[in-house]
Amino acid sequence: MKHFFKTSLRTSLQSSLVIIKFIVPLYILSDVLLYFDLLSSISFIFYPITSWLGLPVEAGMAIAAGVLLNLYAAIAFAAPLGLDSSQWTILAVFLGVCHSMVVESVIMKQIGISYWYSITLRFSMALVSVVPVMLMPKVFFADKAHTGVVIIEEYDSFLAMLENSIINALGLSVKVILLISLIIIFMNALKQTRLFKSWSSRVNILYPIIVGQLLGITYGAGILIKEVNSGTLSRRDVLFVATFLMVCHSIIEDTLLFVMFGANCLIIIVIRIVMAFLVSFFILRLFSSFYPGK
Repeated sequence: MKHFFKTSLRTSLQSSLVIIKFIVPLYILSDVLLYFDLLSSISFIFYPITSWLGLPVEAGMAIAAGVLLNLYAAIAFAAPLGLDSSQWTILAVFLGVCHSMVVESVIMKQIGISYWYSITLRFSMALVSVVPVMLMPKVFFADKAHTGVVIIEEYDSFLAMLENSIINALGLSVKVILLISLIIIFMNALKQTRLFKSWSSRVNILYPIIVGQLLGITYGAGILIKEVNSGTLSRRDVLFVATFLMVCHSIIEDTLLFVMFGANCLIIIVIRIVMAFLVSFFILRLFSSFYPGK
């Protein structure tokens, strides 16, 4: 038993450190971008997307923040715009697929998924996934969107911002280590059972997908990297899992963030899951055609 916990903790710490070395500097970089208001100078790049999505031009800042930083920053910029339920749902589906691209593309690279594939897949699927929502009649959405406020913290000085950012990044690191440790200990114990061994080929694929849905790519990345490095997933399996998770991950937390403002919960979840399955199986068929037997 002692050896079991020692091995599990060592594995979890190794997996956590791989992620933390990317999360911490990029987390601080995000705060620096917000502090100096650097997003406003590039938000015009996203104006064609706001037009396509039927959102006000001011939503360009929200999309820029979501794509480059995170969903919390995106919602903070979108909250004052007076979006209706339909628009919040469209924004939720688009950014649910295409957010935190800098951090999560780096993480995907660690399991063998190239930057161009990550960015191309998520951006294109974000645009495709919103089409069903845009075609839905208004009866599917609430008459009025909920009101709410998400505030981006302001600081008196750059040093105050940097200090707070470092503290938050370290706090995030602790959470990552704890979550990964608990999950790895649980899964290592589960792998010793007879039931797991009889279903191992299926569980090896389902496990990282479930982790990705519960924790997201950022939190669950250590688990994903561990599974890939352990050799339990084939190259084909890795492509399937990565493709699925890039379209649909953190399905509970991400969805609830937008539901608070009036987005339709059921539409968001169904569309992201269905799209994830469709594109994953399509990519898998292409992969099998070009690389049979792998």
